[in-house]
Amino acid sequence: MKFHGSIVALVTPFKNGKVDEKALRRLVRYHVDSGTDGIVPVGTTGEAPTLSYEEHERVIQIVVETAEGRIPVIAGTGSNSTEEALFLTRFAKKVKADGALLVTPYYNRPTQEGLYRHYETIARKAEFPLVLYNVPSRTGVALSPETVARLAKIPHIVAIKEATGSMDQTSQILSLCGITVLSGDDSLTLPLLALGAKGVISVIANILPADLSRMIEYFFEGDLEKAKEIHYKMFPLCRALFIETNPIPVKRAMKLLGLCGDELRLPLCPMEPNNEKRLAEAMRRYGLKVR
Repeated sequence: MKFHGSIVALVTPFKNGKVDEKALRRLVRYHVDSGTDGIVPVGTTGEAPTLSYEEHERVIQIVVETAEGRIPVIAGTGSNSTEEALFLTRFAKKVKADGALLVTPYYNRPTQEGLYRHYETIARKAEFPLVLYNVPSRTGVALSPETVARLAKIPHIVAIKEATGSMDQTSQILSLCGITVLSGDDSLTLPLLALGAKGVISVIANILPADLSRMIEYFFEGDLEKAKEIHYKMFPLCRALFIETNPIPVKRAMKLLGLCGDELRLPLCPMEPNNEKRLAEAMRRYGLKVR
């Protein structure tokens, strides 16, 4: 399975403390209709750390069922426990997701050898397409380019979501191996495409799916000027979506657009009023109709 293009890091909508299954299905259909190239449920943006195992599995199952094979589903199945990550990955395989996104184990702070063995064990035992997820700002540990190159030799490890914020990191990875790189930072998507990345796992795709897909299409069609035009227009809004911890701003933006509610689970909480005003203004400047 090859993953590419605009892949949305999907929010998990809540209502009265529970997963809003109706809204979740509606969001999946929205992305299918908008030209999104793939969906990642229960990742960072999907608030995976606050979901129970039952909820985590239910969200994956709903997204797979609603997508109906029309676009790939890459289920977030990462954990700081190798056995737990393997359990969730096997579940994603069982319900016929197309792959799994596995964040580096957080809190444990494993060595590079520990990271290698973590992913190698899951790849060998699950036999399912895996996307590495490198986001040290969240986990406290980073995959080195050399470790990525080692992992790229293992069957079933097919891609990496690079969210280090470093173009040097992607350059080093691609100089060492041919693994598929997917941007993990919306504001760096176009620069990373120029380095050889194949797409993005995106937060902003939750609210601008068609525009982001179009930018990536323009790039691969060779129309760099049109791709840059969208990039520069989108850039201020990309930054505004991270004025507080993701997914707080994007959920608020989705409520302002009428896509779903903005309910969060503690320890995440609603935006500060001044930041909400900044977000709404960035949305209006982009041309979005804010409720």
